[in-house]
Amino acid sequence: MLCPTESQARANLAPNDFVDPSFSATVIAWQQQHGRHALPWQQTRDAYRVWLSEIMLQQTQVAAVIPYYQRFLVRFPDVQSLAAAPSEEVMAHWSGLGYYTRARNLQRCAQRVVAQYGGVFPNDPALLQDLPGIGRSTAAAIAAFSYGARAAILDGNVKRVFARVFGIDGYPGAKPIEDAMWRRAVALLPEQGVESYTQGLMDLGATLCVRGKPSCHRCPLAQRCVALATDRVGLLPVRKPKKAIPEKQSTMLVIVDQRQVLLEQRPDSGIWGGLLSLPEITPGDNLELAVARATAAIGEVASCEALRPFTHVFTHFKLQISPFQITLARRAQVVAEAGQVWYPAERLADAPLPAPVKKLLLEIFRAADLFA
Repeated sequence: MLCPTESQARANLAPNDFVDPSFSATVIAWQQQHGRHALPWQQTRDAYRVWLSEIMLQQTQVAAVIPYYQRFLVRFPDVQSLAAAPSEEVMAHWSGLGYYTRARNLQRCAQRVVAQYGGVFPNDPALLQDLPGIGRSTAAAIAAFSYGARAAILDGNVKRVFARVFGIDGYPGAKPIEDAMWRRAVALLPEQGVESYTQGLMDLGATLCVRGKPSCHRCPLAQRCVALATDRVGLLPVRKPKKAIPEKQSTMLVIVDQRQVLLEQRPDSGIWGGLLSLPEITPGDNLELAVARATAAIGEVASCEALRPFTHVFTHFKLQISPFQITLARRAQVVAEAGQVWYPAERLADAPLPAPVKKLLLEIFRAADLFA
């Protein structure tokens, strides 16, 4: 019989093997003295505001989230206003924050909370997890910060802290490793002070036990850190096995008539779902014929100019974008295609556009001095 690996052996440990009250006590004491306390969403126990912050913070840095969070609350101060808002307005307030599925799920979740729970978020993590866009870790964070529920989180920051402190080998996204981490996370929960403990884990991962250059000399867990003791801080957590990043091509048409640009609504599914964007040409199509088809019902073309290509990087692929600016000599009275709209240049800054498309259009119109 083959001997199990260290990772397999750790994965087979029972939850009681992970119990260690001194761990949570150390994290709580550190957080209360050195952790973050001035973030906007830390000044409330309103579940709506806590939930909004947790969704925005998924895969997005705190510094980027704060201005979006504040602007969002000005327009949507409660779950009822968000549930009733036009979807395009929600997307416009999210535009630039990325991962747009979060915005679509955000409104679906608000509508469920209003319809199913009378506008009050449930305090049970299992019920929260059943709502759109809320996973197990996010549900636990919402319940802990809003209601003081004793529930375990396991986001990317916590996985990194656990991997280093406990010397966990293996990629944390692999199911056996992740399952073992969840058992550990539950076993380490304190009986009291769960809010400070939960925030402390987040703060440690975000401010000290960071991916690139961790501040081990300031970490309250340094004395018990297996990675530090074995000189493996730079090796843990084990990175996801690399795959070649695929590349996709897109030819976008910037069809301009005076101070307006033609935009079209993207499908709800896929990249930039639900946002406005530029018309695109099917890869491999003849440019001249494709432009003729795209503009046949729009008007008479005065010029077609190739703009500088650029690359936008998504999580799983790179999108090589080749934009062409088409200026009309005469515009038809109506737009033939459903979902298309002529959009004024002065409203582009607040339009529900993908970040790279918005940047491109703002550069074009500013260069042409068409905002005045």
